[in-house]
Amino acid sequence: MRRSRAAQLAAGVAMAAGVLAVPLMLETRLAKPERETDDSWQRLPIRPRGQTLLGFSFRPHQVKAFGLDAQATLKALLAHPFDLVRLPAYWNQIETEPGRFDTGDLDRQLEAVERAGKQVILGLGAVKNFGYPEFFAPDHQLGGPLPEGSLVRASTHAALLAGATSFIRRLVERYRDRTSIVAWQLEHEAVDPLGVEHSWRLGVDFVQRELDEIREADPSRPVMMNGFLPTSSLVRLSQWWRTRDQGDSLEVASRLADIVGIDYYPRHGLLAVGKRTLYLDSGRLAWQTALTRNLLGDIRRKGKRLMVSEGQAEPWEVVTVPPSPERHAMFSCRPGDAIRNYNTAMEWSAPEAPLYAYLFWGAEYWVLRDRSGDPTYMQAISRILAEA
Repeated sequence: MRRSRAAQLAAGVAMAAGVLAVPLMLETRLAKPERETDDSWQRLPIRPRGQTLLGFSFRPHQVKAFGLDAQATLKALLAHPFDLVRLPAYWNQIETEPGRFDTGDLDRQLEAVERAGKQVILGLGAVKNFGYPEFFAPDHQLGGPLPEGSLVRASTHAALLAGATSFIRRLVERYRDRTSIVAWQLEHEAVDPLGVEHSWRLGVDFVQRELDEIREADPSRPVMMNGFLPTSSLVRLSQWWRTRDQGDSLEVASRLADIVGIDYYPRHGLLAVGKRTLYLDSGRLAWQTALTRNLLGDIRRKGKRLMVSEGQAEPWEVVTVPPSPERHAMFSCRPGDAIRNYNTAMEWSAPEAPLYAYLFWGAEYWVLRDRSGDPTYMQAISRILAEA
């Protein structure tokens, strides 16, 4: 009997592996990472956006990584006819030591956006916020590294929660009279693990307490929470397994937030294989498209507004800082791919249920490329802004 059960189990595992092998083969692609630039993006159609606002996320850390000037980069981006800008409030930069609260850099960014006549979504954090390394809790608030594999709960990390809610309240009270701010963002992919570097996660109860603080300090504005949209079987399975006890960030956002933000990256590097790169590349395959539509339908049935909080318009290779090779574009996201990603998201929109906004991800990279002699990324985005 034992042998029979073991044989059945082995057969089941082998069958499951075989079933998974087919989509994984179809969803991956081994390719040269650098491709010569061309003008094919100029001939792609642009889907109309209807009521959807178009904007970008501004990442001060990425500006620095590219060797750019923050003020000049933001000014260059604001010269384009975007509607909306997402700005981050980094806790460890505003509160560099106990008793210090310096929002000077954020104030200047906000004032620049307002002078340009744009609206703002302000990312409050506190523990996680958009832009690598996505973790911005000050050392003096942590009391030591967060335990790997654990849930950071309100009960187990009361001091961190007290610091986070105090920080959030101070930000909301400081900026709630600014009419340019149309929504607050709470955390970043709030309850998911922090990439592959860390396995700890914020508990839903921790995030709920932060949310209560925002709504008490400002009941007038909506709160946006975002989550990573899995576009491959491998990522979907991994995300489910790592968050199965309380749901992933999209599921939690659909329960708690007013606006659910989708982080959409249909092609990204997985690992280097000699001079080539293995990419996950399945966002437009039929079964992934169907799964995405079902997910978005479930969120809408809960009465939530949808937006794309991060629409891939920058390469995602196997290194942290996207390469910028001369006269070449990286395979994970060329200028034409930025247009295709936008077009795909517009297919999720409908007159009766439009996407609230689409925020392009990678604005600083466009500026870097433009100043390096390749204006095609910026020109591709400008095409969308002009023709959508």
